[in-house]
Amino acid sequence: MPLIAGIDSSTQSVKVLLCDSDDGTVIGEGSAPHPGGTECNPHAWWEALENAGRGLLDRADAVAVAAQQHGMVALDEAGEVVRPALLWNDVRSAPQAAALVREFGGPAEWARRTGSVPTMSFTVTKLRWLADNEPDKADLTTRVILPHDWLTWKLTSEPTAPVTDRGDASGTGYFDPASGEWLPGLAEAALGHPVLLPRVAGPAEIIGTTATGAPLGPGTGDNMGAALGLGLQEGDVAVSIGTSGTAYAVTGTPSADETGAVAGFADATGRFLPLVATVNAARVLVATATILGTDTAGLSRLALAAAPGAGGITFLPYLDGERTPNRPGANGVLRGLTSSNMTPENLARAAVEAVLCSLADAIGHIAPGGTQRLLLIGGAARSEAIRRIAPAIFGMPVIVPEPAEYVALGAARQAAWALRGSAEPPRWPTAPAETYTAEPDAEVRERYATLRDDAAAWQEGH
Repeated sequence: MPLIAGIDSSTQSVKVLLCDSDDGTVIGEGSAPHPGGTECNPHAWWEALENAGRGLLDRADAVAVAAQQHGMVALDEAGEVVRPALLWNDVRSAPQAAALVREFGGPAEWARRTGSVPTMSFTVTKLRWLADNEPDKADLTTRVILPHDWLTWKLTSEPTAPVTDRGDASGTGYFDPASGEWLPGLAEAALGHPVLLPRVAGPAEIIGTTATGAPLGPGTGDNMGAALGLGLQEGDVAVSIGTSGTAYAVTGTPSADETGAVAGFADATGRFLPLVATVNAARVLVATATILGTDTAGLSRLALAAAPGAGGITFLPYLDGERTPNRPGANGVLRGLTSSNMTPENLARAAVEAVLCSLADAIGHIAPGGTQRLLLIGGAARSEAIRRIAPAIFGMPVIVPEPAEYVALGAARQAAWALRGSAEPPRWPTAPAETYTAEPDAEVRERYATLRDDAAAWQEGH
Protein backbone atom coordinates (compact mmCIF):
# COMPACT_ATOMS: atom_id res chain seq x y z
CA MET A 1 0.00 0.00 0.00
CA PRO A 2 1.88 3.13 -1.16
CA LEU A 3 1.57 6.11 1.19
CA ILE A 4 1.46 9.69 -0.01
CA ALA A 5 1.85 12.99 1.86
CA GLY A 6 -0.17 16.12 1.17
CA ILE A 7 0.95 19.45 2.63
CA ASP A 8 -1.25 22.50 3.21
CA SER A 9 0.83 25.59 4.00
CA SER A 10 -1.70 28.31 4.81
CA THR A 11 -1.43 31.79 6.25
CA GLN A 12 -1.89 30.52 9.79
CA SER A 13 -0.27 27.08 9.87
CA VAL A 14 1.05 24.07 8.00
CA LYS A 15 -0.73 20.71 8.01
CA VAL A 16 0.67 17.40 6.78
CA LEU A 17 -1.49 14.38 5.98
CA LEU A 18 -0.09 10.91 5.33
CA CYS A 19 -2.66 9.00 3.28
CA ASP A 20 -3.32 5.67 1.60
CA SER A 21 -2.80 6.37 -2.10
CA ASP A 22 -5.59 3.97 -3.09
CA ASP A 23 -8.50 5.69 -1.33
CA GLY A 24 -7.17 8.76 0.52
CA THR A 25 -7.64 7.30 4.01
CA VAL A 26 -5.65 9.42 6.46
CA ILE A 27 -2.96 7.33 8.18
CA GLY A 28 -1.26 10.11 10.14
CA GLU A 29 -1.25 13.88 10.44
CA GLY A 30 0.72 16.75 11.93
CA SER A 31 0.52 20.52 12.12
CA ALA A 32 2.52 23.53 13.27
CA PRO A 33 1.68 27.24 13.48
CA HIS A 34 2.98 30.05 11.29
CA PRO A 35 3.77 33.55 12.53
CA GLY A 36 0.87 35.98 12.32
CA GLY A 37 0.72 39.09 10.17
CA THR A 38 0.63 39.93 6.49
CA GLU A 39 4.27 39.18 5.75
CA CYS A 40 6.43 36.22 6.73
CA ASN A 41 9.98 34.99 6.30
CA PRO A 42 9.67 31.82 4.18
CA HIS A 43 12.18 30.08 6.46
CA ALA A 44 9.47 30.10 9.13
CA TRP A 45 7.28 28.03 6.79
CA TRP A 46 10.10 25.55 6.33
CA GLU A 47 10.74 25.26 10.06
CA ALA A 48 7.02 24.67 10.64
CA LEU A 49 6.92 22.04 7.87
CA GLU A 50 9.87 20.19 9.36
CA ASN A 51 8.08 20.08 12.71
CA ALA A 52 4.68 19.09 11.30
CA GLY A 53 6.10 16.50 8.93
CA ARG A 54 8.37 14.73 11.41
CA GLY A 55 7.67 11.01 11.25
CA LEU A 56 5.32 11.47 8.28
CA LEU A 57 7.25 12.80 5.29
CA ASP A 58 9.96 10.15 5.61
CA ARG A 59 7.27 7.45 5.27
CA ALA A 60 5.75 8.90 2.10
CA ASP A 61 6.18 7.31 -1.32
CA ALA A 62 5.24 10.66 -2.97
CA VAL A 63 4.71 14.22 -1.74
CA ALA A 64 2.99 17.40 -2.98
CA VAL A 65 2.44 20.87 -1.54
CA ALA A 66 -0.56 23.17 -1.75
CA ALA A 67 -0.09 26.64 -0.25
CA GLN A 68 -1.57 30.11 0.11
CA GLN A 69 -1.78 31.91 -3.23
CA HIS A 70 -0.28 35.22 -4.36
CA GLY A 71 2.54 35.52 -1.80
CA MET A 72 5.66 37.24 -3.17
CA VAL A 73 8.85 35.30 -2.41
CA ALA A 74 11.70 37.46 -3.76
CA LEU A 75 15.08 35.76 -4.22
CA ASP A 76 18.52 37.14 -5.05
CA GLU A 77 21.07 35.72 -7.48
CA ALA A 78 22.22 33.15 -4.91
CA GLY A 79 18.64 32.00 -4.24
CA GLU A 80 18.49 33.70 -0.83
CA VAL A 81 15.31 35.39 0.39
CA VAL A 82 15.55 39.17 -0.15
CA ARG A 83 12.82 40.19 2.32
CA PRO A 84 9.90 38.60 4.17
CA ALA A 85 7.25 37.41 1.72
CA LEU A 86 4.29 39.73 1.28
CA LEU A 87 1.18 37.58 1.68
CA TRP A 88 -2.19 37.59 -0.08
CA ASN A 89 -3.85 39.49 2.77
CA ASP A 90 -1.38 42.39 2.71
CA VAL A 91 -3.29 45.40 1.38
CA ARG A 92 -0.42 47.91 1.15
CA SER A 93 -0.08 47.47 -2.64
CA ALA A 94 -3.61 48.78 -3.38
CA PRO A 95 -2.27 52.02 -4.97
CA GLN A 96 0.12 49.98 -7.12
CA ALA A 97 -2.74 47.72 -8.24
CA ALA A 98 -4.75 50.72 -9.41
CA ALA A 99 -1.71 52.17 -11.19
CA LEU A 100 -0.92 48.92 -13.00
CA VAL A 101 -4.51 48.52 -14.17
CA ARG A 102 -4.37 52.04 -15.65
CA GLU A 103 -0.94 51.57 -17.24
CA PHE A 104 -1.81 48.43 -19.16
CA GLY A 105 -5.08 49.28 -20.85
CA GLY A 106 -7.64 49.09 -18.06
CA PRO A 107 -9.66 46.22 -16.57
CA ALA A 108 -10.85 44.72 -19.85
CA GLU A 109 -7.31 44.39 -21.18
CA TRP A 110 -6.05 42.80 -17.98
CA ALA A 111 -8.94 40.33 -18.00
CA ARG A 112 -8.23 39.49 -21.65
CA ARG A 113 -4.53 38.90 -21.05
CA THR A 114 -4.43 37.32 -17.59
CA GLY A 115 -8.02 36.20 -16.88
CA SER A 116 -8.18 38.60 -13.91
CA VAL A 117 -8.07 42.26 -12.99
CA PRO A 118 -5.34 42.47 -10.34
CA THR A 119 -6.15 43.72 -6.86
CA MET A 120 -3.74 44.23 -3.98
CA SER A 121 -3.67 40.46 -3.36
CA PHE A 122 -1.98 39.64 -6.67
CA THR A 123 1.79 39.13 -6.82
CA VAL A 124 2.27 41.61 -9.66
CA THR A 125 1.06 44.46 -7.45
CA LYS A 126 3.50 43.45 -4.70
CA LEU A 127 6.36 43.58 -7.20
CA ARG A 128 5.44 47.16 -8.03
CA TRP A 129 5.16 47.98 -4.31
CA LEU A 130 8.67 46.58 -3.80
CA ALA A 131 10.03 48.71 -6.65
CA ASP A 132 8.32 51.83 -5.32
CA ASN A 133 9.11 51.42 -1.62
CA GLU A 134 12.23 49.24 -1.32
CA PRO A 135 14.16 49.86 -4.53
CA ASP A 136 17.39 48.42 -3.10
CA LYS A 137 15.63 45.10 -2.44
CA ALA A 138 13.92 45.27 -5.83
CA ASP A 139 17.35 45.63 -7.46
CA LEU A 140 18.57 42.53 -5.60
CA THR A 141 15.57 40.46 -6.74
CA THR A 142 16.47 38.21 -9.66
CA ARG A 143 13.79 35.53 -9.22
CA VAL A 144 10.21 35.60 -7.91
CA ILE A 145 8.33 32.50 -6.83
CA LEU A 146 5.22 31.65 -4.79
CA PRO A 147 4.94 30.05 -1.32
CA HIS A 148 4.20 26.57 -2.65
CA ASP A 149 7.04 26.87 -5.16
CA TRP A 150 9.47 27.74 -2.38
CA LEU A 151 8.48 24.83 -0.15
CA THR A 152 8.56 22.37 -3.06
CA TRP A 153 12.00 23.71 -3.98
CA LYS A 154 13.21 23.24 -0.39
CA LEU A 155 11.90 19.66 -0.40
CA THR A 156 13.80 18.82 -3.60
CA SER A 157 16.93 16.79 -2.91
CA GLU A 158 18.87 17.81 -6.04
CA PRO A 159 19.80 21.41 -6.91
CA THR A 160 17.34 22.59 -9.53
CA ALA A 161 15.44 25.69 -10.59
CA PRO A 162 12.09 26.30 -8.86
CA VAL A 163 8.95 24.85 -10.43
CA THR A 164 5.29 25.91 -10.19
CA ASP A 165 1.97 24.79 -11.64
CA ARG A 166 -0.56 26.64 -13.77
CA GLY A 167 -3.09 26.88 -10.94
CA ASP A 168 -0.89 28.87 -8.59
CA ALA A 169 0.77 30.75 -11.47
CA SER A 170 -2.64 32.05 -12.52
CA GLY A 171 -2.83 34.12 -9.33
CA THR A 172 0.29 36.16 -10.04
CA GLY A 173 -1.12 38.67 -12.54
CA TYR A 174 1.60 37.89 -15.09
CA PHE A 175 0.38 34.52 -16.40
CA ASP A 176 -2.14 33.67 -19.11
CA PRO A 177 -4.31 30.75 -17.89
CA ALA A 178 -5.82 30.20 -21.34
CA SER A 179 -2.45 29.57 -23.02
CA GLY A 180 -0.63 28.31 -19.93
CA GLU A 181 2.25 30.73 -20.53
CA TRP A 182 3.99 33.42 -18.51
CA LEU A 183 3.68 37.07 -19.47
CA PRO A 184 7.18 38.09 -18.35
CA GLY A 185 6.81 41.64 -19.68
CA LEU A 186 4.19 42.38 -17.04
CA ALA A 187 6.44 41.13 -14.23
CA GLU A 188 9.34 43.14 -15.63
CA ALA A 189 7.25 46.31 -15.89
CA ALA A 190 6.07 45.88 -12.30
CA LEU A 191 9.51 45.25 -10.79
CA GLY A 192 11.49 47.57 -13.05
CA HIS A 193 13.81 44.95 -14.53
CA PRO A 194 13.65 41.39 -15.96
CA VAL A 195 13.08 38.66 -13.40
CA LEU A 196 13.33 34.86 -13.57
CA LEU A 197 10.06 32.94 -13.17
CA PRO A 198 9.62 29.25 -12.29
CA ARG A 199 9.01 26.59 -14.92
CA VAL A 200 5.33 25.63 -15.18
CA ALA A 201 5.00 21.87 -14.74
CA GLY A 202 2.18 19.65 -15.92
CA PRO A 203 -0.64 18.74 -13.49
CA ALA A 204 0.77 15.33 -12.50
CA GLU A 205 4.41 15.78 -13.45
CA ILE A 206 7.12 14.47 -11.13
CA ILE A 207 9.41 17.49 -10.73
CA GLY A 208 12.03 15.95 -8.43
CA THR A 209 12.49 13.78 -5.37
CA THR A 210 12.73 14.44 -1.65
CA ALA A 211 15.75 13.63 0.49
CA THR A 212 14.26 10.15 1.07
CA GLY A 213 13.75 9.57 -2.65
CA ALA A 214 9.99 10.16 -2.76
CA PRO A 215 8.74 11.71 -6.02
CA LEU A 216 7.49 15.29 -5.75
CA GLY A 217 4.35 16.49 -7.51
CA PRO A 218 4.30 20.04 -8.87
CA GLY A 219 2.05 21.31 -6.06
CA THR A 220 -0.56 24.04 -6.47
CA GLY A 221 -2.41 26.88 -4.76
CA ASP A 222 -4.64 26.28 -1.76
CA ASN A 223 -7.97 26.82 -3.53
CA MET A 224 -6.91 24.53 -6.37
CA GLY A 225 -5.87 21.96 -3.78
CA ALA A 226 -9.23 22.16 -2.04
CA ALA A 227 -11.09 21.68 -5.34
CA LEU A 228 -9.00 18.58 -6.02
CA GLY A 229 -9.49 17.30 -2.47
CA LEU A 230 -13.26 17.74 -2.72
CA GLY A 231 -13.40 16.06 -6.12
CA LEU A 232 -15.24 19.12 -7.43
CA GLN A 233 -17.03 18.52 -10.74
CA GLU A 234 -18.28 20.93 -13.37
CA GLY A 235 -21.58 22.38 -12.20
CA ASP A 236 -20.54 22.44 -8.53
CA VAL A 237 -19.74 25.58 -6.54
CA ALA A 238 -17.65 25.40 -3.38
CA VAL A 239 -17.71 28.08 -0.70
CA SER A 240 -14.89 28.06 1.82
CA ILE A 241 -15.00 30.14 5.00
CA GLY A 242 -11.54 30.29 6.49
CA THR A 243 -9.04 33.10 6.98
CA SER A 244 -10.36 34.31 3.65
CA GLY A 245 -13.73 33.59 2.10
CA THR A 246 -13.84 32.04 -1.36
CA ALA A 247 -16.39 30.81 -3.84
CA TYR A 248 -15.17 28.86 -6.84
CA ALA A 249 -16.20 26.39 -9.53
CA VAL A 250 -14.40 24.03 -11.90
CA THR A 251 -15.03 24.72 -15.59
CA GLY A 252 -13.67 23.54 -18.91
CA THR A 253 -13.28 27.04 -20.35
CA PRO A 254 -11.26 30.05 -19.18
CA SER A 255 -13.04 33.12 -17.80
CA ALA A 256 -12.20 36.80 -18.17
CA ASP A 257 -14.37 39.08 -16.03
CA GLU A 258 -13.50 42.70 -16.79
CA THR A 259 -15.37 43.90 -13.68
CA GLY A 260 -12.61 42.28 -11.64
CA ALA A 261 -15.02 40.45 -9.34
CA VAL A 262 -14.11 37.00 -10.67
CA ALA A 263 -10.48 35.89 -10.82
CA GLY A 264 -10.02 33.68 -13.88
CA PHE A 265 -7.69 31.11 -12.32
CA ALA A 266 -6.57 27.75 -13.66
CA ASP A 267 -7.10 24.64 -11.56
CA ALA A 268 -4.76 21.77 -10.70
CA THR A 269 -6.05 19.34 -13.35
CA GLY A 270 -5.75 21.23 -16.64
CA ARG A 271 -9.14 22.92 -16.36
CA PHE A 272 -10.09 26.32 -14.92
CA LEU A 273 -11.20 27.65 -11.54
CA PRO A 274 -13.10 30.97 -11.66
CA LEU A 275 -12.97 32.29 -8.12
CA VAL A 276 -14.21 35.16 -5.99
CA ALA A 277 -12.30 35.90 -2.79
CA THR A 278 -13.12 38.05 0.22
CA VAL A 279 -10.62 39.24 2.79
CA ASN A 280 -13.15 39.15 5.63
CA ALA A 281 -14.49 35.77 6.64
CA ALA A 282 -13.84 33.68 9.76
CA ARG A 283 -11.91 36.50 11.44
CA VAL A 284 -15.13 38.54 11.50
CA LEU A 285 -16.72 35.81 13.60
CA VAL A 286 -13.69 35.60 15.89
CA ALA A 287 -13.60 39.39 16.36
CA THR A 288 -17.32 39.52 17.13
CA ALA A 289 -17.03 36.64 19.58
CA THR A 290 -14.22 38.47 21.34
CA ILE A 291 -16.17 41.68 21.88
CA LEU A 292 -19.11 39.59 23.15
CA GLY A 293 -16.84 37.85 25.65
CA THR A 294 -17.20 34.38 24.17
CA ASP A 295 -15.62 32.05 21.64
CA THR A 296 -16.82 30.99 18.20
CA ALA A 297 -18.89 28.13 19.65
CA GLY A 298 -20.54 30.62 21.98
CA LEU A 299 -21.09 33.00 19.08
CA SER A 300 -22.87 30.22 17.20
CA ARG A 301 -25.21 29.56 20.13
CA LEU A 302 -25.97 33.26 20.51
CA ALA A 303 -26.67 33.67 16.78
CA LEU A 304 -29.10 30.75 16.73
CA ALA A 305 -30.92 32.21 19.75
CA ALA A 306 -31.74 35.36 17.73
CA ALA A 307 -34.48 35.66 15.14
CA PRO A 308 -33.59 35.94 11.44
CA GLY A 309 -32.67 39.50 10.57
CA ALA A 310 -30.97 40.15 13.93
CA GLY A 311 -33.74 42.45 15.13
CA GLY A 312 -33.07 44.88 12.28
CA ILE A 313 -29.26 45.09 12.70
CA THR A 314 -27.22 44.90 9.50
CA PHE A 315 -23.46 44.46 9.57
CA LEU A 316 -21.04 45.25 6.71
CA PRO A 317 -18.08 43.03 7.62
CA TYR A 318 -15.22 44.88 5.89
CA LEU A 319 -13.06 44.98 9.02
CA ASP A 320 -9.74 44.70 7.15
CA GLY A 321 -10.58 46.42 3.88
CA GLU A 322 -12.03 44.19 1.18
CA ARG A 323 -10.96 42.52 -2.03
CA THR A 324 -14.41 41.73 -3.47
CA PRO A 325 -15.76 44.32 -3.88
CA ASN A 326 -12.39 46.00 -4.32
CA ARG A 327 -12.39 48.39 -1.34
CA PRO A 328 -8.99 48.15 0.36
CA GLY A 329 -9.70 51.23 2.49
CA ALA A 330 -13.15 50.13 3.67
CA ASN A 331 -14.18 49.59 7.29
CA GLY A 332 -16.90 47.61 9.03
CA VAL A 333 -20.31 49.26 9.49
CA LEU A 334 -23.23 48.46 11.82
CA ARG A 335 -26.63 49.88 10.85
CA GLY A 336 -29.95 49.73 12.65
CA LEU A 337 -28.80 49.65 16.28
CA THR A 338 -31.35 50.61 18.92
CA SER A 339 -31.47 50.28 22.69
CA SER A 340 -33.90 47.39 22.34
CA ASN A 341 -32.16 45.33 19.64
CA MET A 342 -28.50 45.74 20.74
CA THR A 343 -28.28 42.35 22.41
CA PRO A 344 -25.45 39.80 22.27
CA GLU A 345 -27.76 37.44 20.38
CA ASN A 346 -28.60 39.99 17.66
CA LEU A 347 -24.99 41.14 17.28
CA ALA A 348 -23.87 37.53 16.89
CA ARG A 349 -26.62 36.85 14.34
CA ALA A 350 -25.74 40.02 12.41
CA ALA A 351 -22.09 38.92 12.16
CA VAL A 352 -23.01 35.47 10.84
CA GLU A 353 -25.52 36.92 8.36
CA ALA A 354 -22.95 39.51 7.21
CA VAL A 355 -20.26 36.94 6.37
CA LEU A 356 -22.82 34.78 4.55
CA CYS A 357 -24.28 37.74 2.63
CA SER A 358 -20.79 38.70 1.47
CA LEU A 359 -20.27 35.16 0.21
CA ALA A 360 -23.75 35.05 -1.35
CA ASP A 361 -22.61 38.02 -3.45
CA ALA A 362 -19.54 35.95 -4.41
CA ILE A 363 -21.70 33.00 -5.48
CA GLY A 364 -23.77 35.35 -7.63
CA HIS A 365 -20.64 36.38 -9.52
CA ILE A 366 -19.50 32.77 -10.05
CA ALA A 367 -22.89 31.23 -10.91
CA PRO A 368 -25.39 33.99 -11.74
CA GLY A 369 -27.80 31.43 -13.17
CA GLY A 370 -27.59 29.09 -10.17
CA THR A 371 -25.67 25.90 -9.51
CA GLN A 372 -26.37 22.19 -9.32
CA ARG A 373 -24.63 21.68 -5.97
CA LEU A 374 -23.32 24.11 -3.37
CA LEU A 375 -20.67 22.75 -1.01
CA LEU A 376 -19.63 24.57 2.17
CA ILE A 377 -16.19 23.94 3.69
CA GLY A 378 -13.55 25.71 5.77
CA GLY A 379 -13.01 26.09 9.48
CA ALA A 380 -16.11 28.22 9.98
CA ALA A 381 -18.28 25.53 8.34
CA ARG A 382 -17.97 23.70 11.65
CA SER A 383 -20.21 26.38 13.18
CA GLU A 384 -23.80 25.21 13.63
CA ALA A 385 -25.03 28.77 13.06
CA ILE A 386 -23.15 29.02 9.75
CA ARG A 387 -24.54 25.68 8.56
CA ARG A 388 -28.14 26.42 9.53
CA ILE A 389 -28.29 30.04 8.38
CA ALA A 390 -26.34 29.57 5.13
CA PRO A 391 -29.18 28.02 3.05
CA ALA A 392 -31.50 30.92 3.97
CA ILE A 393 -28.92 33.50 2.88
CA PHE A 394 -27.69 31.58 -0.17
CA GLY A 395 -31.26 30.75 -1.23
CA MET A 396 -30.62 27.06 -1.86
CA PRO A 397 -29.72 23.82 -0.07
CA VAL A 398 -26.16 23.65 1.23
CA ILE A 399 -24.09 20.46 1.33
CA VAL A 400 -21.58 20.37 4.17
CA PRO A 401 -19.00 17.61 3.71
CA GLU A 402 -17.50 16.01 6.78
CA PRO A 403 -14.85 18.36 8.21
CA ALA A 404 -11.46 17.51 6.74
CA GLU A 405 -8.24 19.12 5.61
CA TYR A 406 -9.33 19.37 1.98
CA VAL A 407 -6.36 21.43 0.81
CA ALA A 408 -3.91 18.88 2.19
CA LEU A 409 -6.09 16.05 0.80
CA GLY A 410 -5.95 17.72 -2.62
CA ALA A 411 -2.15 17.87 -2.41
CA ALA A 412 -2.11 14.21 -1.38
CA ARG A 413 -4.36 13.30 -4.31
CA GLN A 414 -1.98 15.11 -6.65
CA ALA A 415 0.95 13.18 -5.15
CA ALA A 416 -0.92 9.91 -5.73
CA TRP A 417 -1.68 11.00 -9.29
CA ALA A 418 1.99 11.74 -9.97
CA LEU A 419 3.02 8.41 -8.42
CA ARG A 420 0.58 6.48 -10.63
CA GLY A 421 1.37 8.39 -13.81
CA SER A 422 -2.28 8.07 -14.87
CA ALA A 423 -4.18 10.36 -17.24
CA GLU A 424 -6.64 11.49 -14.55
CA PRO A 425 -6.46 11.93 -10.78
CA PRO A 426 -7.23 8.79 -8.76
CA ARG A 427 -10.89 8.34 -7.84
CA TRP A 428 -11.29 8.49 -4.08
CA PRO A 429 -14.56 7.95 -2.19
CA THR A 430 -16.68 11.06 -1.69
CA ALA A 431 -16.59 12.39 1.85
CA PRO A 432 -19.76 11.88 3.92
CA ALA A 433 -21.89 15.03 3.90
CA GLU A 434 -24.99 16.55 5.45
CA THR A 435 -27.48 18.71 3.54
CA TYR A 436 -29.04 21.78 5.19
CA THR A 437 -32.16 23.54 3.95
CA ALA A 438 -34.08 26.68 4.95
CA GLU A 439 -36.54 29.14 3.46
CA PRO A 440 -34.69 31.88 1.53
CA ASP A 441 -34.43 35.17 3.44
CA ALA A 442 -34.61 37.88 0.77
CA GLU A 443 -35.10 40.65 3.32
CA VAL A 444 -31.71 40.12 4.95
CA ARG A 445 -30.02 40.06 1.55
CA GLU A 446 -31.79 43.26 0.50
CA ARG A 447 -30.84 45.12 3.68
CA TYR A 448 -27.25 43.98 3.30
CA ALA A 449 -27.11 45.09 -0.36
CA THR A 450 -28.47 48.51 0.56
CA LEU A 451 -25.83 49.00 3.25
CA ARG A 452 -23.07 47.71 0.96
CA ASP A 453 -24.02 50.16 -1.78
CA ASP A 454 -24.60 53.09 0.59
CA ALA A 455 -21.18 52.55 2.15
CA ALA A 456 -19.57 52.48 -1.30
CA ALA A 457 -21.28 55.73 -2.29
CA TRP A 458 -20.16 57.36 0.99
CA GLN A 459 -16.58 56.19 0.46
CA GLU A 460 -16.51 57.54 -3.09
CA GLY A 461 -17.81 60.87 -1.86
CA HIS A 462 -15.04 61.14 0.72
